[in-house]
Amino acid sequence: MKNENHEAANPQSAIRNPQLPMLRIAHLVKQFGGLRAVSDVSFDVAQGQIKAVIGPNGAGKTTIFNLITGVDAPTEGDITFEGKRITGLKPHQIAALGLSRTFQNIQLFDHMSVLENVMVGRHTRTSSGMLSAAFRLPKTRAEEKAIREAAMEQLTFAGLDPFAEELAANLSFGGRRTLEFARALATEPKLLLLDEPASGLNAHETVVLAELILKIREQGVTVLLVEHDMELVMDISDAVAVLNYGEKIADGKPEAVQNDERVIAAYLGEA
Repeated sequence: MKNENHEAANPQSAIRNPQLPMLRIAHLVKQFGGLRAVSDVSFDVAQGQIKAVIGPNGAGKTTIFNLITGVDAPTEGDITFEGKRITGLKPHQIAALGLSRTFQNIQLFDHMSVLENVMVGRHTRTSSGMLSAAFRLPKTRAEEKAIREAAMEQLTFAGLDPFAEELAANLSFGGRRTLEFARALATEPKLLLLDEPASGLNAHETVVLAELILKIREQGVTVLLVEHDMELVMDISDAVAVLNYGEKIADGKPEAVQNDERVIAAYLGEA
């Protein structure tokens, strides 16, 4: 599970343009009253990359995700996606552009089936109106059929198709995490944001997770993840940005970041 030149093996690498990153975070600041959770943070995510954002607890990692996805509005700074400024857009508007995310705390509809959970993720790709749905017009019936088929494709991709009719509540913890991935993929994202995807997983489940993330990138989806599992981060990431007390202290190749004195001090304390 080592990161053996993922960029060379990835067909998306050939079309990357360093002048036009898929996602650009520029001088981002987030102030909560007297607390500055994010302070002048800038970094890029190139198309086709797996990029990780790491840092000690309270470093501002999840706040960055909330700013990117429109859950919170930045105090200062800009966020652009494929050259379009998305700062200030609502979460559903950002999702419609091709950004999807998972959450540190799994958020599923436990009393719906596994398949139905993934079908919910297709709502940003539907077009039927209220009247069409109320009267079950042919367009709506055709769209529902297409949604079910697309959802089954994502379950098959994630290896959950045998559990399609099971209640989501009956899945193992690792299965529930995978289901959240499948639901996020049902939105057909260009950029997938994963908030601590390995949280709560055992060693075997983490290996399976890493393989799934690499498979997702092979499908042409760019990945940005927040993660505490350093082995996972170093195995699959093309680039790593490090936050500490809301500030970016490093950004580069995993090997370089791993040996950066500021990063070592942030995790282990000053000598």
